[in-house]
Amino acid sequence: MLDNSGKLFVYASAFTSRQKRLKPVSVAAEKMARLLRLSFEVKTFRERFTPIYVYYKNGDEEPIPIFCSNDAQSDMQEVYSALRNMMFVLSFHPKHSALRLARKEIIQFS
Repeated sequence: MLDNSGKLFVYASAFTSRQKRLKPVSVAAEKMARLLRLSFEVKTFRERFTPIYVYYKNGDEEPIPIFCSNDAQSDMQEVYSALRNMMFVLSFHPKHSALRLARKEIIQFS
């Protein structure tokens, strides 16, 4: 599992429908954060934009986009699966070696 330096962020417009669009994405991201013992935060912006983004950030590194939803509505399980796949792929990158330790937890729930 990861130490507490990693974090998942959900970025969305404040005008995004919370129940239909934001909730499935934020629930999936929060579930992934709990699995990997990462911090989790939803950030909303005053600008109007359609996509909902999920980013992974470790320490002082640049945040990495790991998911984008342009759909009218996303299924929580599909979002969670996409997040799990991206975190698994990132676990093989030398720059993100902290994820390597969590690889077993990531793939365990496939």
